[in-house]
Amino acid sequence: MAALLIKARGLPRVPGVYLMKDQKGAVIYVGKAANLPDRVSSYFVPSADLGFKKDPMLDRVCDFDTLECEGEWEALLTENRLIKDLKPRFNVRLVDDKTFPYLVVTQREDFPRVFVTRNPSDPELKGAKIFGPFTNAGALRDAIQILQRVFKFRTCKLDIIESDEKNKYFRPCLLHAINQCTAPCAAKIGKEAYGADVERFVRFLGTKRSVMLREMESEMQQAAAETRFERAAVLRDQIKAIQKLDERASKSDGWQPETEISYLDPEKALASLQRTLKMEDSIRCVEAIDIAHLMGGETVGSKVCFVDGRPFKNEYRRYKIATVNNLAGGGTNDDYSSIREVVSRRYREAGGGHELYPDVILIDGGLGQLHAALEAFDQLDVKPPMVISLAKKEELIYIQRESEPVRLGRENPGLRLCQAIRDEAHRFAQSYHHILRRKKTLEE
Repeated sequence: MAALLIKARGLPRVPGVYLMKDQKGAVIYVGKAANLPDRVSSYFVPSADLGFKKDPMLDRVCDFDTLECEGEWEALLTENRLIKDLKPRFNVRLVDDKTFPYLVVTQREDFPRVFVTRNPSDPELKGAKIFGPFTNAGALRDAIQILQRVFKFRTCKLDIIESDEKNKYFRPCLLHAINQCTAPCAAKIGKEAYGADVERFVRFLGTKRSVMLREMESEMQQAAAETRFERAAVLRDQIKAIQKLDERASKSDGWQPETEISYLDPEKALASLQRTLKMEDSIRCVEAIDIAHLMGGETVGSKVCFVDGRPFKNEYRRYKIATVNNLAGGGTNDDYSSIREVVSRRYREAGGGHELYPDVILIDGGLGQLHAALEAFDQLDVKPPMVISLAKKEELIYIQRESEPVRLGRENPGLRLCQAIRDEAHRFAQSYHHILRRKKTLEE
């Protein structure tokens, strides 16, 4: 610890990311720092108290590495990327699939829209100008609201066509009444004039915004001098929000490939999955199964269905698991029994020849979850065409009766389709699990 403390205090005084390593060199924790020596050395001082979650980590740390960053915003993006890729055991934040937001200015509409999204690869955004990702979602939304008062762009989802005669009879929303939008929906502005406003806004995003900030700072100082402190505080917060527009990266930097990869062609993805699974017939229907619980309590299962690579929600199903203890306070944490129950309940009719199996059945989990599903299928007379599982940590595909998993590249369309279906099953299971938890809490 003393040697690591000396090493930490010798780090350059810059923002960055640090990676804690065990004796085998494996990364067990990733963190960010506005000042590397101050943050990293805090772990190794004798009085360090990291809490019950991180204290056990210190017994395993044997070394650390650091990555210097341009600023705190880049450190945050780097930390997020490393945690999602390495999945260190002591990290509890940023391990989900949530991503940093982007600012979108559409281009293929008569009256372009401005809005925030976390899915820049959406096919509906083809041709749009996309800025980000931004590391502060709240500041981004505040900045848009402030800038809308200046450039008066629209943020609604209306499909506005300039030649539509109905526009002149349309009643604009409140934003027009407060002079925050020029109301193209009600034909209050022409296409060319509105386009010029949006173009100025786009140019503003690409500059340092120094003129506007100087004017706002001057107004803030004047308000403070006149003891209008509430107005000065509002201007101060607005200045900070606009300044944080600089705390962003670019899509070309590849910080969030899970959202930035181009639109997935379902037909191409299904063909790729067919080749991976070595199936003779083409794949049209894929179903996925997932289990959700909290320490064994309120255990539920979900089944989602995709046809031709798209969700078919009429065939979504959810199951309250009966084979585990669902009493308050938790029960038996047995994913394998839960999977066997869901498989048996869903495919009992198919096993009796009264229903059709999907072309591929996807189980969320690793080899153990796949074996649990296959044990349930073994009890049925008719066998499914193909059963696979997808492990979240390494994104390996386990195939029925195959001894080794398949590892595909991150951009493989078949893998990306499986991930999308798996994630939808997870979302559907979690939503039902949360409903039951809320219901149980209210009853208690």
